[in-house]
Amino acid sequence: MPNSTIPAVLVLADGNVFHGQAFGTIGTTTGEICFNTGMTGYQEVFTDPSYYGQILIMNNVHIGNYGVKESDTESKTVKIRGLIGRNLEEKFSRYQATDSLDAYLKANNIVSIEGIDTRALVAHIRTKGAMNCIISSETSDIAALKAQLAAVPDMDGLELASVVSTEEAYEIGDPGSDIRIAVLDFGIKRNIVTCMVERGAFVKVHPAKTSVEALKAFNANGYFISNGPGDPAAMPYAVSTLKELLKENKPVFGICLGHQLLALANDIPTFKMHHGHRGLNHPVKNVITGLCEITTQNHGFGVDPEAVRNHPDIEITHVNLNDDSIEGIRVKGKPAFSVQYHPESTPGPHDSRYLFDDFISMIKAN
Repeated sequence: MPNSTIPAVLVLADGNVFHGQAFGTIGTTTGEICFNTGMTGYQEVFTDPSYYGQILIMNNVHIGNYGVKESDTESKTVKIRGLIGRNLEEKFSRYQATDSLDAYLKANNIVSIEGIDTRALVAHIRTKGAMNCIISSETSDIAALKAQLAAVPDMDGLELASVVSTEEAYEIGDPGSDIRIAVLDFGIKRNIVTCMVERGAFVKVHPAKTSVEALKAFNANGYFISNGPGDPAAMPYAVSTLKELLKENKPVFGICLGHQLLALANDIPTFKMHHGHRGLNHPVKNVITGLCEITTQNHGFGVDPEAVRNHPDIEITHVNLNDDSIEGIRVKGKPAFSVQYHPESTPGPHDSRYLFDDFISMIKAN
């Protein structure tokens, strides 16, 4: 049964209306609706900067049942705009947890709604595609909510990476390491940096719009292009920077948004997906080794498959076994590669962490 007696309403851009109960902060919020099929790892998902600007459906029936704790975060704050659930739980069973999900959402000012048939809602989004929505627990005036929703910009064309990027550069790891990696932060997750530091790297994380000259000043022997939110095609500044970095012939590794930017830097267009990939169990085939890996994914944009297949200087390395979308590429003749999914996999299986080993080996060999 829902915890709250305060009514809440969810309105979709296609006119559909869903009624439930309030959870988290009382208020009104807007954003693009999307869904994640993972059963666990909700706190890591909520704090992933790639979700900035989105209202998230957690499709599992119970969310919040193991509470929250600081070590499960991927950034300093919750990044989703709102949360939709079937049963959002106040009570939690994990003794290490420091607070309830309800208290955590209130502390981060996140408007949420529960008591929604999330399976039916997800089926609707899978059929109709991604769209904007509005949640409110402070008004039930559907006409007014639809008017407010109509003014919300579409995700297609939005540049959001610089909004979530670090404001100041910072360093992590052993300064004496001979593996120096410069990161372009478009919304990087903490555990991506951790995966590089654990392999002996000294990492400097730079703001999204850092100049090529400032990146080179770190004397890095490898560059990492991070994940992040928004439309990659709205980031010409990042594409220009990456084109210059590729001229150095130093190892380059991109994840998610970084994958899309590597494609754009090679004149391969990106596109808005019908409803994206978000979850912890997406099967991907490494076409180089022939092995399959179960991956963590969170993206609403992809790279044009036809353009990739016809590009003389790009090799496909990974494909999605559900829809044959492009999940990995590498640049022929250069130590540059990328994947669409999240090999740091927090949350998720660790099948793909070998990619960090590959990056470090490439730096050592180079």
